[in-house]
Amino acid sequence: MAERKIVSVKEDNELLHKISKPVTQFDDKLASLLDDMKDVLHKANGAGLAAVQIGILRRVFVVETPDDGYFECVNPELIKESGLQNTSEGCLSVPGVFGIVDRPSKVVFKAQDRNGRWFKISGKNLLAKALCHENDHLNGIVFTDKVKRYVD
Repeated sequence: MAERKIVSVKEDNELLHKISKPVTQFDDKLASLLDDMKDVLHKANGAGLAAVQIGILRRVFVVETPDDGYFECVNPELIKESGLQNTSEGCLSVPGVFGIVDRPSKVVFKAQDRNGRWFKISGKNLLAKALCHENDHLNGIVFTDKVKRYVD
Protein backbone atom coordinates (compact mmCIF):
# COMPACT_ATOMS: atom_id res chain seq x y z
CA MET A 1 0.00 0.00 0.00
CA ALA A 2 1.32 3.42 -0.96
CA GLU A 3 1.20 6.20 1.61
CA ARG A 4 -1.26 8.80 0.28
CA LYS A 5 -1.70 12.33 1.57
CA ILE A 6 -4.98 14.25 1.45
CA VAL A 7 -4.72 17.37 -0.70
CA SER A 8 -5.81 20.49 1.17
CA VAL A 9 -7.38 23.57 -0.39
CA LYS A 10 -4.68 25.55 1.40
CA GLU A 11 -1.90 23.62 -0.36
CA ASP A 12 -3.29 22.99 -3.84
CA ASN A 13 -6.53 24.82 -4.50
CA GLU A 14 -6.05 24.56 -8.28
CA LEU A 15 -6.00 20.74 -8.34
CA LEU A 16 -9.24 20.44 -6.36
CA HIS A 17 -10.99 22.68 -8.89
CA LYS A 18 -10.07 20.60 -11.94
CA ILE A 19 -12.47 18.17 -13.60
CA SER A 20 -11.46 14.53 -13.19
CA LYS A 21 -11.04 12.26 -16.22
CA PRO A 22 -12.98 9.03 -16.77
CA VAL A 23 -11.39 5.73 -15.89
CA THR A 24 -10.83 3.58 -18.98
CA GLN A 25 -8.64 0.80 -17.61
CA PHE A 26 -9.90 -1.53 -14.93
CA ASP A 27 -6.68 -3.14 -13.76
CA ASP A 28 -4.41 -3.72 -10.78
CA LYS A 29 -3.48 -0.04 -10.72
CA LEU A 30 -7.14 0.92 -10.21
CA ALA A 31 -7.59 -1.79 -7.58
CA SER A 32 -4.54 -0.49 -5.73
CA LEU A 33 -5.88 3.07 -5.88
CA LEU A 34 -9.24 1.95 -4.47
CA ASP A 35 -7.54 -0.01 -1.69
CA ASP A 36 -5.39 3.01 -0.82
CA MET A 37 -8.44 5.30 -0.83
CA LYS A 38 -10.28 3.02 1.60
CA ASP A 39 -7.28 3.06 3.91
CA VAL A 40 -6.96 6.87 3.74
CA LEU A 41 -10.71 7.26 4.35
CA HIS A 42 -10.56 5.07 7.45
CA LYS A 43 -7.44 6.77 8.82
CA ALA A 44 -9.06 10.19 8.35
CA ASN A 45 -12.38 9.01 9.83
CA GLY A 46 -14.32 10.46 6.89
CA ALA A 47 -17.55 9.58 5.11
CA GLY A 48 -16.11 9.84 1.61
CA LEU A 49 -12.99 10.46 -0.43
CA ALA A 50 -12.54 11.32 -4.10
CA ALA A 51 -9.39 10.37 -6.00
CA VAL A 52 -8.62 14.03 -6.66
CA GLN A 53 -8.32 14.50 -2.90
CA ILE A 54 -5.19 12.35 -3.00
CA GLY A 55 -3.88 13.97 -6.17
CA ILE A 56 -5.34 11.61 -8.79
CA LEU A 57 -7.57 13.28 -11.40
CA ARG A 58 -9.77 10.27 -12.13
CA ARG A 59 -13.53 9.83 -11.74
CA VAL A 60 -13.34 7.62 -8.67
CA PHE A 61 -14.67 8.00 -5.14
CA VAL A 62 -15.37 5.88 -2.11
CA VAL A 63 -18.04 6.46 0.54
CA GLU A 64 -18.89 4.77 3.80
CA THR A 65 -21.66 5.48 6.27
CA PRO A 66 -22.53 3.62 9.46
CA ASP A 67 -26.00 2.63 8.22
CA ASP A 68 -25.23 1.91 4.56
CA GLY A 69 -21.74 0.43 4.44
CA TYR A 70 -18.86 0.94 2.03
CA PHE A 71 -19.10 1.69 -1.71
CA GLU A 72 -16.55 2.14 -4.48
CA CYS A 73 -17.79 4.26 -7.38
CA VAL A 74 -15.89 4.50 -10.67
CA ASN A 75 -17.18 6.84 -13.39
CA PRO A 76 -20.30 7.67 -11.32
CA GLU A 77 -23.30 9.44 -12.81
CA LEU A 78 -26.18 11.00 -10.90
CA ILE A 79 -29.35 9.71 -12.57
CA LYS A 80 -32.08 10.79 -10.14
CA GLU A 81 -32.48 13.14 -7.20
CA SER A 82 -35.37 14.28 -5.05
CA GLY A 83 -36.13 16.12 -1.84
CA LEU A 84 -33.94 18.61 -0.04
CA GLN A 85 -31.70 18.52 2.99
CA ASN A 86 -29.62 21.41 4.20
CA THR A 87 -27.39 20.08 6.91
CA SER A 88 -23.86 20.80 8.04
CA GLU A 89 -21.02 19.17 6.16
CA GLY A 90 -17.27 19.29 6.13
CA CYS A 91 -14.49 17.98 3.93
CA LEU A 92 -11.23 16.14 4.48
CA SER A 93 -9.59 18.65 2.10
CA VAL A 94 -10.92 21.61 4.10
CA PRO A 95 -10.06 20.59 7.66
CA GLY A 96 -11.91 22.25 10.52
CA VAL A 97 -14.44 24.06 8.30
CA PHE A 98 -18.15 23.23 8.37
CA GLY A 99 -21.07 24.79 6.56
CA ILE A 100 -24.69 24.36 5.56
CA VAL A 101 -25.10 23.05 2.00
CA ASP A 102 -28.30 22.24 0.11
CA ARG A 103 -28.26 18.64 -1.09
CA PRO A 104 -30.96 16.27 -2.34
CA SER A 105 -32.31 13.98 0.39
CA LYS A 106 -32.57 11.02 -2.00
CA VAL A 107 -30.37 10.11 -4.97
CA VAL A 108 -29.73 7.31 -7.41
CA PHE A 109 -26.31 6.97 -9.03
CA LYS A 110 -25.00 4.53 -11.54
CA ALA A 111 -21.31 3.68 -11.40
CA GLN A 112 -18.82 1.02 -12.26
CA ASP A 113 -17.10 -1.22 -9.75
CA ARG A 114 -13.36 -1.95 -9.73
CA ASN A 115 -13.91 -4.57 -12.45
CA GLY A 116 -15.88 -2.28 -14.78
CA ARG A 117 -19.32 -3.73 -14.04
CA TRP A 118 -22.13 -1.17 -13.86
CA PHE A 119 -24.37 -0.99 -10.80
CA LYS A 120 -26.89 1.39 -9.25
CA ILE A 121 -26.71 2.83 -5.77
CA SER A 122 -29.65 4.51 -4.06
CA GLY A 123 -29.06 6.65 -1.04
CA LYS A 124 -30.91 8.92 1.31
CA ASN A 125 -29.89 11.43 3.96
CA LEU A 126 -26.20 10.96 4.92
CA LEU A 127 -25.43 8.58 2.05
CA ALA A 128 -27.11 10.93 -0.45
CA LYS A 129 -25.09 13.84 0.93
CA ALA A 130 -21.82 11.87 0.80
CA LEU A 131 -22.44 10.65 -2.75
CA CYS A 132 -23.23 14.16 -3.99
CA HIS A 133 -20.31 15.72 -2.08
CA GLU A 134 -17.82 13.27 -3.58
CA ASN A 135 -19.33 13.53 -7.06
CA ASP A 136 -18.90 17.31 -6.83
CA HIS A 137 -15.16 16.75 -6.25
CA LEU A 138 -14.98 14.91 -9.57
CA ASN A 139 -16.39 18.03 -11.24
CA GLY A 140 -13.95 20.43 -9.58
CA ILE A 141 -16.42 21.62 -6.95
CA VAL A 142 -15.47 21.86 -3.27
CA PHE A 143 -18.29 22.09 -0.72
CA THR A 144 -17.17 25.62 0.22
CA ASP A 145 -18.26 26.66 -3.29
CA LYS A 146 -21.86 25.79 -2.25
CA VAL A 147 -21.95 26.80 1.43
CA LYS A 148 -24.99 28.87 2.35
CA ARG A 149 -23.49 29.76 5.74
CA TYR A 150 -20.61 28.56 7.86
CA VAL A 151 -21.14 26.96 11.28
CA ASP A 152 -18.89 26.26 14.25
